[in-house]
Amino acid sequence: MVKSQKIKQVASDAIAFLEVLDAVGVVLDADNQVIDQSSLAVQMGLVEYGKLTSADLINLVDEARTNRQSIKKELNFSKNLRSVKQVISARATLLSEELVIVLVEDVTEAKRLEDTRKDFVENISHELKTPISAISLLTEALQVAVDDPEQLTKFAKSLQRESKRLGSLVSKIIELSRIQAGDLKGEIEVCDLSQLVIEAVDLSQFLADSRGVKINFDASSDISVMGDASLLTMAIKNLIENAVLYSESSSQVGIGLITDGEFAEIQVIDNGIGISVDQQERIFERFYRVDPSRSRDTGGTGLGLSIVKHAANNHGGEVTVFSRVGVGSTFTLRLPIQKEQSDERPE
Repeated sequence: MVKSQKIKQVASDAIAFLEVLDAVGVVLDADNQVIDQSSLAVQMGLVEYGKLTSADLINLVDEARTNRQSIKKELNFSKNLRSVKQVISARATLLSEELVIVLVEDVTEAKRLEDTRKDFVENISHELKTPISAISLLTEALQVAVDDPEQLTKFAKSLQRESKRLGSLVSKIIELSRIQAGDLKGEIEVCDLSQLVIEAVDLSQFLADSRGVKINFDASSDISVMGDASLLTMAIKNLIENAVLYSESSSQVGIGLITDGEFAEIQVIDNGIGISVDQQERIFERFYRVDPSRSRDTGGTGLGLSIVKHAANNHGGEVTVFSRVGVGSTFTLRLPIQKEQSDERPE
């Protein structure tokens, strides 16, 4: 009886310490019955009917008992079949001959960020190789063609094109990295969306004129949001330029701005090549291109829509697409409007 009380006291003291640290922990006896658990362990659903719910955790405890040492592993965990899977870092450590404490940390987000970072680095390495290799070959060709003015001009133009592509790629990589880190470049202020759209149209006008595409803008006035004006302008510009690049000559790109009382919607509509349903799920991924051959011709980096997505997320909004192959696409950037304005314009 005394031994049992002592075991419970050790378990209670250990859990009390974990509560102070806001840590997730469970203490088990020699039969792997749960004696005590922290409140966060309850929230995670680690225990059910006095037992650990995860077979992997039970195996971890058995391994710690067998080896008489602390064992740490990264495991997949879900509360039940309908729950979202989590990645956890779990450590099983002996507290005494009978007791084992299991410490758990949810590392799902950290794992996702690490995978994203690795994927990002791999993509960057791959994307940078193409223009860098092209520039290297063109500089060699220039040296060989020094006595041939026609070839010299041809290679020089190609070198300039690849240099611009490399500069644009590096610039957008830096911009995307900053946005993903949640670093809003300018001050958070009240932004007149119609003015931001007008500025984005002006910035896209040269590209549209060079491709023979007309931009039409019809927007409501007095629609404002709180945000980073430069970042929002860049996001709108990316949508417009994307529509222009995937439109044929002599076509039009339409831009509309409306509000439903809670959100403002900026719609960019084109009559371009359209996007298949399976591609619509991926177009906001970094470096993904609907038409790689067209991107090579236009100098597209495959980062524009990814920047739009993260800019929307950073402002509490979202970006969506509706498209039909051969008909065209409509991209909608939704942003929460300024609160005072929302109160004045009930839905």
